[in-house]
Amino acid sequence: MFDNLELFNKVIFRSLGRQIPIAQAKLIAAGTINQGIFIETSDGNFFLKLNFQPKSDIFEKESEGLKVLKKNTPLQVPEVFGFGKIGDQNYLLMEWIQSGRGNGSYWKELGLGLAQMHMASQADFGFETDNYIASLDQQNSSKGTWADFFVENRLEPMIGKAYYEGLVDLEFYKRFQKTYPLMEKIFPKERPALIHGDLWSGNIMSGTDGTPVLIDPAVYYGHREMDLAFSRLFGGFDEEFYEAYHTLFPLEPDFQARIPVYNLYPLLVHLLLFGKSYLSGIKKTVDKLLG
Repeated sequence: MFDNLELFNKVIFRSLGRQIPIAQAKLIAAGTINQGIFIETSDGNFFLKLNFQPKSDIFEKESEGLKVLKKNTPLQVPEVFGFGKIGDQNYLLMEWIQSGRGNGSYWKELGLGLAQMHMASQADFGFETDNYIASLDQQNSSKGTWADFFVENRLEPMIGKAYYEGLVDLEFYKRFQKTYPLMEKIFPKERPALIHGDLWSGNIMSGTDGTPVLIDPAVYYGHREMDLAFSRLFGGFDEEFYEAYHTLFPLEPDFQARIPVYNLYPLLVHLLLFGKSYLSGIKKTVDKLLG
């Protein structure tokens, strides 16, 4: 790729205000949306994310999320140096964090750090701007209750989009909407908490010192159990993580029963991104809710 050195030089200059000689650049990640490039320079190393998304603010929103996390958690979060668009490519230039093996207290540190982050709060559920989860729009308009926020800003936009795109039929769309009046009684009443918003094992890593690092957030002030439920969806989190979290910020009883309801949202996201293989899990939860 790395006839793209002209692009990388432009990114560095725009982000740092000076030119730094590049020793090497190599592709280290190529997902469905973004490319990840390691850039080695005479003045340190950087991680560059690129994509061709028509939504030119997608990295701006990720940058905002990273900065909010960095201010509100003891966990390591990559520093952002710059974002923008050059030609048809969006870019986000960040601190390079060399990955390492988790140390003996990795999961405990992650649990305690997330609990501390969840203690950051504001008056209403939402965020100052809308943002994205992966490449999908994520609405964050302010709501006074979690049930209203979850239904109006999370479930309805995604199931409506799934219907529009032919991933669910009208009968199931209407059946799904019948769960909405039940939501108010399902969730414990808690203050809004700053959450990562996309907390699965692919969005955590360990640095060379073995301590946990948070990456790729989709932040907002929501119900803190959303993060913990999402972490259960695909697995990969040690039980020590949950035990440590609970010692600092205990959950209300019956959390396990609420997990499938919270995970309607990430399952809808995956349905929209990856197709109908995720629909059966959504239907199972809806059937259980409606009896």
